[in-house]
Amino acid sequence: MDIKTARSSVGWTQKSAARYNQLQTAPTSRRVCIYWLEGKCNRNPCRFLHDASLPCNVYHRAAKLSNYISGDCPGKDPETGVVNSANSTSRDTGDLSTEKNPQKPQEKVCHYWISGNCVKGDACPFLHSWFRGVDFAQLAKLEGHKKGVSGIALPAGSTKLYSGSKDGTVRIWDCHTGQCDQVINLGGEVGCFTSEGPWVFVGMPNKVKAWNIQSGASYDISGPVGQVHAMEVGNNMLFAGGQDGTILVWKGVSEADPFQMAAPLRGHTKGVVSLTVGRNRLYSGSIDQTIRVWDLHTLECVQELVGHTDVVMSLLCWDEYLLSCSLDQTLKVWGATKGGSLEVVYTHHVDHGLLALAGMSDAGGKPVLLCACIDSTVRLYELPSFTERGKIFSRREFRTLQTAPGGLFFTGDAAGMLTVWNWLDLPKSQQEEVPDLMESC
Repeated sequence: MDIKTARSSVGWTQKSAARYNQLQTAPTSRRVCIYWLEGKCNRNPCRFLHDASLPCNVYHRAAKLSNYISGDCPGKDPETGVVNSANSTSRDTGDLSTEKNPQKPQEKVCHYWISGNCVKGDACPFLHSWFRGVDFAQLAKLEGHKKGVSGIALPAGSTKLYSGSKDGTVRIWDCHTGQCDQVINLGGEVGCFTSEGPWVFVGMPNKVKAWNIQSGASYDISGPVGQVHAMEVGNNMLFAGGQDGTILVWKGVSEADPFQMAAPLRGHTKGVVSLTVGRNRLYSGSIDQTIRVWDLHTLECVQELVGHTDVVMSLLCWDEYLLSCSLDQTLKVWGATKGGSLEVVYTHHVDHGLLALAGMSDAGGKPVLLCACIDSTVRLYELPSFTERGKIFSRREFRTLQTAPGGLFFTGDAAGMLTVWNWLDLPKSQQEEVPDLMESC
């Protein structure tokens, strides 16, 4: 049997190779390049025509197709410009089925709208808005942080909004003007934020910073090991989750000594990243994928909750239930059994990892859950049905959520953007008398 060798290009002469390189590759399609028409095509050679002498009907057809081809469309990544061959085949063969069946609006923000370059207007199948929903609205965007927002606090009775960031600063915003009144450089990354009465607490590496906004008193509370990612106040005690899995406790004894250290809570084997208080219990979530339940009077662990398969990122009390979310793409609802212990009564599955939870009531008094996902969205669910009420979008993932009286809520993302939202008032005829059940457990 004769064996055929692979064909080689070694025999090419240098002259032939040079001539080949000089030849202009002919377009492989008879369609006019829509990006060339807009003056944006940077491909040379391009598989579409760059010819201004073509008949008018060709331009008309190209413009008609551009309604479905240009911009953010399936088969083409708007950032990389890479075309998916499975979706581009029908376009090359002249299949105009997309004209007859335009795409349905998708839950994705138009990348060209973000950069101010989308020319489709209302015809664009992608969102030209940072949110989807009719019952709430964006009030303001507060810019200034250079890195992700890691905590937001609105102390009771204050007209100032406090925000902390991984850029090592705390910014104080005027609630009336939206202007930043003061920037405090802490010299270390802010891991979390919380407030109670006139006190504002900032979690930092190896310490907690405490301010009394009424008296002006300031304290550096030492004790934590590593970055403090979670803090909570309950039963006149301050709790801080350490990177080593320990929860440190300080009791408010007197004005002269407001932070007296109590016995630490040990049990988690990895860092504590979420804390919440309700029904005389402290709940802690950890990187070790467990939730621990602590008695606020004895400071003893009364139960360990196992169910998540990844980091327990956030915890929230609602009515008699405990809600937990995790990077395992689930949100679990824990309810009490007859014996008093907690078990999972419902699991809500999401397509992406979950980062943060917050709860409040809408203008009609209905309880709503805010859920930040790793896909740079916040999803709003009505409880207890988990009916989706809307969605908020961002360039980067949301790292922190905070609610406030009067229907206000705040989001902070990994790009440093702090956004203010509020629920829209409903006519009195549509408002229902629904008790505020959030954080009542």
